[in-house]
Amino acid sequence: MRTSIPWPGRGPATVLAVLGALLVSSASAPVHADSIRSQQWHLDAMKADEIWKISTGEGVTVAVIDSGVDATNPDLQGRVLKGKDFAPDSAGDEHTDYRGHGTGMAGLIAGTGRSGAGDGAYGLAPGSKILPVRTPDSGQDANRESEVRAFNESVPVAIRYATDKGAAIINISMASRKGSPALTSAVKYALDKGALVFAAAGNTGDAGNELEFPVGTPGVVGVGALDKEGKKTKESQYGPQVDISAPGEEMVHACGGTTGLCTSHGTSDATAIASASAALIWSKHPDWTNNQVLRVMLNTVSGPTDGVKRNDYVGYGAVRPLRALTTPGDPGPADEYPLPDLAEAEASASSSAAAGDNDAQAAPSTTAAEADEGGGAGLWIGLGVGAAVVLGAAVAVPVIRSRRG
Repeated sequence: MRTSIPWPGRGPATVLAVLGALLVSSASAPVHADSIRSQQWHLDAMKADEIWKISTGEGVTVAVIDSGVDATNPDLQGRVLKGKDFAPDSAGDEHTDYRGHGTGMAGLIAGTGRSGAGDGAYGLAPGSKILPVRTPDSGQDANRESEVRAFNESVPVAIRYATDKGAAIINISMASRKGSPALTSAVKYALDKGALVFAAAGNTGDAGNELEFPVGTPGVVGVGALDKEGKKTKESQYGPQVDISAPGEEMVHACGGTTGLCTSHGTSDATAIASASAALIWSKHPDWTNNQVLRVMLNTVSGPTDGVKRNDYVGYGAVRPLRALTTPGDPGPADEYPLPDLAEAEASASSSAAAGDNDAQAAPSTTAAEADEGGGAGLWIGLGVGAAVVLGAAVAVPVIRSRRG
């Protein structure tokens, strides 16, 4: 989706291996060649129908810090809570989506598929609830100092609000070119209170790849985007800020606007899928801490195909919520954050305090061409069949509008 604060979402290529047979139908969500559900390839690739037999995300609240969430969208009715509006210059409130973007992220997370007489768009965690937290519209000038300032004034407050309202997961599919001490402090506050913060890596992997925030902020789980073949999309940004990856190409979902349905692509979408994955796990294991949920997510990813534990293109690998639900392994210590960036930041705090407002973290010098050669992460099984089903149905539902995530 096009926005002025980069609403992250597209990317280069890293290969993922095949995981298992692609499901194309289920009793709970029948798939027909001309249905909306048949076009949601990412749900088939992730075996959502098997996942939903175990968990739907029930009992978990996901905060969507974004452009607002339209609670009247047919696929989101009953899923959206009362939230908070931190965008007083935009008409309406947190249930008024001034860009259609926040509703799209909520749809990817918690869509129920109830629109169109039951032929609507599903989210990966349809049993979860959405806490809408609206932050200001940046227009088309996300990198202007005034917009950077507005971002760093509103988003830290939004994170703290979401945390205090009991959101277990905070989804931020938006970005600014600069962070701030306030942003760093707010993320740390959320973690200390038991929440997880997921943020989009950004969409300039093929055009500058400049580090963005909050994904560059210590303690944030950075999410990159994958295509239908399990490759990093060309636009998906790369670097040490990328921790995990998720589907982010040709995503069909509920959104704001006249039709209530969109297609989009980008790291925005991937972040929503990662947040939904966490909601599924937390719903099944409500006694786990944020650290344990994240550790199981990391332990069950499809790792990079280049043989390393992580790389700068897909992070530790592609999220696999079904594996996390069926064979989670040891969730580990409850009070130990499993990613290294937070401890590293705290260890160097005294020496870097003077650097302050940029949450300094350099993006790698790797070129876009080199990024195309980066390692992938094993993810989809039987993808050729699934892609054919999706593509074959693509012309059957003209109401879907194309959006950029």
